[in-house]
Amino acid sequence: MTDSLAAHPADVTRSRRWTALVFISIAQLMVIFDASIMNIALPQAQLDLAFSDADRQWVITAYSLAFGALLLLGGRVSDQWGRRRSFIVGLVGFSVASVLGGFAGNIEMLLVARVLQGVFAALLAPAAMSLLSVTFADGKERATAFGVFSAVAGAGGAIGLLLGGVLTEFASWRWTLLVNIVFGAVAVAGALIYVRDAGAERHRQRLDVPGTVLASVGLAALVFGLNRAETEGWGATATSTSFVTAVVLLAVFVAVENRAAAPLLPMRVILDRNRGGAYLSVSLAMAGNFTQFLFLTYYMQSILGFSPLLTGVAFLPLVACLIFGSTQLGTRLIGRLPVRWLISGGYLVGATGMFWLTRLTVENAYWQVVFPASVVMGLGLGTAFMCSMVLAASNVDPADTGVASAMVNTSQQIGGAVGTALMSAIAAGATAAWLATNQTAATAAADQAAVHGYVTAFWWAAGALILAAVTSFALVRSTGPSDAVVDGSSTDSATVLTHY
Repeated sequence: MTDSLAAHPADVTRSRRWTALVFISIAQLMVIFDASIMNIALPQAQLDLAFSDADRQWVITAYSLAFGALLLLGGRVSDQWGRRRSFIVGLVGFSVASVLGGFAGNIEMLLVARVLQGVFAALLAPAAMSLLSVTFADGKERATAFGVFSAVAGAGGAIGLLLGGVLTEFASWRWTLLVNIVFGAVAVAGALIYVRDAGAERHRQRLDVPGTVLASVGLAALVFGLNRAETEGWGATATSTSFVTAVVLLAVFVAVENRAAAPLLPMRVILDRNRGGAYLSVSLAMAGNFTQFLFLTYYMQSILGFSPLLTGVAFLPLVACLIFGSTQLGTRLIGRLPVRWLISGGYLVGATGMFWLTRLTVENAYWQVVFPASVVMGLGLGTAFMCSMVLAASNVDPADTGVASAMVNTSQQIGGAVGTALMSAIAAGATAAWLATNQTAATAAADQAAVHGYVTAFWWAAGALILAAVTSFALVRSTGPSDAVVDGSSTDSATVLTHY
């Protein structure tokens, strides 16, 4: 009886950790799928609110801009306020902003709501990953937890498309925003009961205001410039001015951070060879990953005539394989193979799937092309993302856990936003060029031109994944497989990746 009672508290603590993971993952899912859930709902929202085609892209971009530009600030605020407090404030704020958008009566109100969603997501996302890092310190549990978390992150975009299709078809586009009330309420209740901030010391330093302004405006200018390139062309004044502004501000940001007493982004976080390689490769990979979500949605709805619901269902194989790659392949192999082999190999497998998508035609090529490509991409990218997240969160100074976690999300969101804007511009140019050189029946020409644009974008996206593989293999150090993850003997997060 004594032994049983003595063991019970440990069992309760272990159970609490895994229950906490559920609610942390729900919050991460909200953040990720809100970048895509509005895609399928846009036509209905545009009809309801009567906004122009030019305004349509800003419903998506407003969220990505605010989120990506403020993530570093959110990470640093999380370090100062405390991870749990930041997590709960982010959840509540995100949910309220979603209600505002769900009841929007015009495009202006909807855009304000999307910006506010991005602001609170920038606080919520790094706090969630920081809590994950401090909740799971044991090597084997840590790998499994990050596998679940990276599966949610990797599949979030596709889940958003599926959920968006269901809600748009059977309810209203407004529910693609209002549904966050349900997720948010569950996550807040779970956080209050189960989530604890282990080692919750706060680091009271003055916020780096110059760094915050430079990074936020610089990143926003970069994404804005790429969006202008799609609509106005690469040579337009707005496009070139945005690019120049972004380069100058981000260069000044690096110089300021090297001299700041309490920098927004300590250079030690990204100059670590392994973390830097993980951040850069994730950013490149997400540029390609977001591309296939965007163009496959258009392909299935506009070319194949799929309904919103059927489009969402068609993404399920990708979701399932992303989850399997993250929770099974990644967690089992990370203790047996060098991490850079897993990351670079996963990206190469993902590139193979992306190359498969270049075989799309105007005929229904779902089972011949989209389905097998989705399976291959899901397995490869799921494995690579899981290993990259573990790598990026390891060996971080306690004072930097929030900002290091924010950099993972920054890499994903900025890579995705930049990739989406860049590939959209490339696809639009390829479509226009095809129409200029091919004169056929109007409807057939439009479909052929659109598919040609998608295929061109997929070639570039595959190139981005290959570049991610080369980058990770070149930068991430690796000496041999680690037994710590397998046997669970590790008590220190550093031993999870002793093979680099």
